Amino acid sequence: MFEELQIVESPLMRSTEDVLAAFAWEEVLCKQVGLGHRPVAHLWRHENALVIGLRDRRLKGAEKVLRAYEEAGLVTCVRPSGGAAVKLTPGVVNVSLIMPNPDHAINIHDDFKRMVSYIQEALLPWGIEAKAGEIEGAFCPGDYDVSIAGRKFCGIAQRRLAKAYLITAFIIVEDDGDELAAEVRNFYDAAASETEEHFPQVQQGTMGGLRELAGVPSSEAYMESLVQVLRQKAVHVYNGAQPDVPKEEVEKMIITLRERYDRD
Repeated sequence: MFEELQIVESPLMRSTEDVLAAFAWEEVLCKQVGLGHRPVAHLWRHENALVIGLRDRRLKGAEKVLRAYEEAGLVTCVRPSGGAAVKLTPGVVNVSLIMPNPDHAINIHDDFKRMVSYIQEALLPWGIEAKAGEIEGAFCPGDYDVSIAGRKFCGIAQRRLAKAYLITAFIIVEDDGDELAAEVRNFYDAAASETEEHFPQVQQGTMGGLRELAGVPSSEAYMESLVQVLRQKAVHVYNGAQPDVPKEEVEKMIITLRERYDRD
């Protein structure tokens, strides 16, 4: 349970906005939390982006494919947290829990389970039970995939800094799972050579959205339910002004992250 939590819901990022800015904002805020700022739950969405992992970026054809996507109007980035390729749309909700770790004593498995429990509880208004465990053939696979009827709708990753860390998740709400899976598979088909084997083998029928799996009507409806769950878990919810994250620091962090991760 959080002693004190600030919940921040960012506006939907436009298709022309750099999706890396969301990760840079969280990176700067994570440092602030490490220095004493209260924990933060951050919810955000992007209109049209492909976010890939560091291992994806190392595929031989990744640079060429990403350049072609950008020229076609699809925003891309390599994220600092773990995981693999994920397609973002207005129907995909991203949530990050940014928490202090002054004693370097976190149990990452407990925190993954905590995030899973929040995502599950947010589905209770629709009377649906979700399960945790890797779904073979899904994109961005992991031990803490969250699924309904064997179809993944959520993946979870983590990022650790010196005195703070974050647990982050993507949650497919409105989109067709097979369509998103096809887009991610197309990326791997184009970026990976025949000799490269270390990338997810994305299969149809493994992904789904909460609209089709649970009857959740919209991203906004699920976000509202998730915020209510987070409020219930906090002893005190701070409703003051949003965290002061200077724009220039975010811009510097975008450059830092791109130089650190978006290179061969």
